[in-house]
Amino acid sequence: MASQQTEVKVYQPKDAISAALKTTALTGTVGLFASAVQNTLVKQNIGPWGVFVRSGGTIGIMAAMGGTYEFVKTASANLREKEDHWNVALGGFFSGSLLGLRARTFPALFGYGAALAVALGAFEYTGGTLWGRDKDPNVDKFEELEKLRKAYRTPAEETFAELGEGRGIYAPGYAERRRQRIKEAYGIDVPVTQPPAS
Repeated sequence: MASQQTEVKVYQPKDAISAALKTTALTGTVGLFASAVQNTLVKQNIGPWGVFVRSGGTIGIMAAMGGTYEFVKTASANLREKEDHWNVALGGFFSGSLLGLRARTFPALFGYGAALAVALGAFEYTGGTLWGRDKDPNVDKFEELEKLRKAYRTPAEETFAELGEGRGIYAPGYAERRRQRIKEAYGIDVPVTQPPAS
């Protein structure tokens, strides 16, 4: 008997600080954009520096959240030597806790952290997309679409045989079969109804 060889995945550590700096820059840019939108929506004329002076906290909190998330996620993966949804949930907890710091209460700190951890962890657990995990990568997409295209409708006779009649599904000759069943079961002659005149 030939022994089966199992492929062992070896985790390659990543640079947590470099990843955190890149993500901080990216989310800081998004925060700058959000702050600019906030600045344009105020009724008073604040001026262009209002992006930094009035709503600059948005820039800081978004940059800090992104950097914290990426650092904790990558550091956790390096320590655990695994890439899974727990790293994402842990990063989400610390990142969400930064939002809770603005409220300055422990329940808000814990609540925002837990909420973001659950949301991001569940999102990652389901495959990191809104449509669930990817299907088998070995299946050719073209062949799958061809199979769907060639899947014709089921014949009506087969549907009637599987589901039976009633509940709005009636095969041709149903009225005659129904009259016959009532005659056999109850001895009542059901009159033939004429089709309605149009």
